[in-house]
Amino acid sequence: MAGSVLFVTRKWSPAPGGMETYSVELVAELSRRTDVETVALAGMPDGSTPSPAALAGFALRAAARYLARGRPPGVLHVGDMASWPLALVALARRPRPLIVLSAHGTDVSYHRRGGLRGTAYRCYLRLGARVLGPRARVIANSSATARAAAETGWHTHAIVPLGTGGEPATAPASGHDGPLLFAGRLIHQKGCRWFVEQVLPLLPEGIRLAVAGPVRDEREGPALADPRVEYLGPLPKEELRRAYRTALAVVVPNIEPLCGEFEGFGLVAAEAAAAGAIVIAANTGGLTEAVLDGETGFLVPPGDPEAWRALIAEIAGWSDDQRAAFTARATARAREHYSWARVADEVMRVYEGEG
Repeated sequence: MAGSVLFVTRKWSPAPGGMETYSVELVAELSRRTDVETVALAGMPDGSTPSPAALAGFALRAAARYLARGRPPGVLHVGDMASWPLALVALARRPRPLIVLSAHGTDVSYHRRGGLRGTAYRCYLRLGARVLGPRARVIANSSATARAAAETGWHTHAIVPLGTGGEPATAPASGHDGPLLFAGRLIHQKGCRWFVEQVLPLLPEGIRLAVAGPVRDEREGPALADPRVEYLGPLPKEELRRAYRTALAVVVPNIEPLCGEFEGFGLVAAEAAAAGAIVIAANTGGLTEAVLDGETGFLVPPGDPEAWRALIAEIAGWSDDQRAAFTARATARAREHYSWARVADEVMRVYEGEG
């Protein structure tokens, strides 16, 4: 790879979310390997979308930063597919850098929602594929994301599953004697309400569910009123890690909406396993790569209440020794495989032309 890296992203802290975590953690690891300059739009702490004026100002700032350099960078890396126009500035000067785009999930699948907005977004991505496709290398976070990108004409050069955010804490020796835990944004496709309505009634009365995360879809709200559900709200990172380690199991019960939207990766599954949790996730979308089935957790068919009931009942019957043995193996494997160091190494290979 010749020259430095200019990493441009509209997804940055203090906003929460997988794309923000990706940008921050990847830049930190890349900076240990090469010269990285970052142009980032700081997100809102509540995760709300920046205003159109803020986005426009960010685009102008990114272009100005690129054009003000004495020499173009060796790599211009744009942090998500919706921001592909930010790479057009690379066509204005020679020598042209290698253009790299990261694909996450919603940024390549929003067109599946249909309607006027979905159709417009499909045309927008197709335009990007025509203009930049032959010149850009796309890094997808899962095979599901790569397939969605292909629907609008983008070719994926490398599939790089994500890493876990921050340093995982040590699992306790006392076992997992708490409730089941759902962690993440409460939106339809993540399946919290489905789990409460379809799976929880099949489980013994003593098994309860704790829910940690913000309500982003009002359709999910009724699930929190169930008497067997305890709503914790959004939790700070260390409190969430403690909840992972004490939960009977962390459930990631994503469903498959008719529109075809999906979880691009499922960072909660990898983070929970690295923190010492027993993870059960739906075998759908990017979760198929966020969980190493039987190693860092377990995959079950999406939308199958009986399959969920049977596995949870089996895990609830484990002895303390069985739990300790599984979590020790799963935590070690998750920390090894889902590391940001591994992600950065694979991204560097794309930069160097090996993707």
